[in-house]
Amino acid sequence: MEQTSGVRGGLYAVSEWISRLALANLSWTFFNLPVGLLLLSLLYSTGARDLWYLLPPLMILLPVVFFPATTALFAQAREWVRKDEEKASRRSYWSYYKENYKTSAAAGTFLTVLWGLLVADLYYFSAGNQLLMNVFLVLGILLFVYTINCFSIMVHYDMKARQVMKQALLITITSPVLFVAVAVSAGFMLMVSLYIFPLIIPIFTGSIIAFLSFSAFYRVYRKLNTED
Repeated sequence: MEQTSGVRGGLYAVSEWISRLALANLSWTFFNLPVGLLLLSLLYSTGARDLWYLLPPLMILLPVVFFPATTALFAQAREWVRKDEEKASRRSYWSYYKENYKTSAAAGTFLTVLWGLLVADLYYFSAGNQLLMNVFLVLGILLFVYTINCFSIMVHYDMKARQVMKQALLITITSPVLFVAVAVSAGFMLMVSLYIFPLIIPIFTGSIIAFLSFSAFYRVYRKLNTED
């Protein structure tokens, strides 16, 4: 009897986590529909002329849509990691979206510019040059981890966008364990989603990356606080 109840409890916990991850990710997907449609159009574009039509609206939508939506997703991941639901009622995705909108849009503008510069340099200068390609690959990994750390810091601290940028840079550079954990877990999940199971992108990918990344960040945060 005890074994049966244990199995049932385990199945209930698994189903609860699946529904939690899926619901948060579906909310994130809904808010990012315009961005997703533009990205799909870019993937199926046939010439440089299409890029000039699609890139400007994408660059505009990233800071005002993608970054606030992803910040809200990380805020919910923070709630899961810290088990805030045991002490207070859960907050909705929409409440986190509204609360962090200004800071995430401001930080998103800066990060969109950085990503735009990296992609432009990659497109114009690395063709046929393996050395430059490797340099931009390393810079891309650094920027990828830096961007994710920005989300974690944004939802954990009450900071202005400029402070978020500085703190994220500091922790990205000075914490190799966090860097590797975020790069490997988020990178692996992203690659699996893009190349093996693309159908899980609107259902699980974002929420799993947010949960794994914030979990790694929170472990480092608690360790630093304990040492202090």
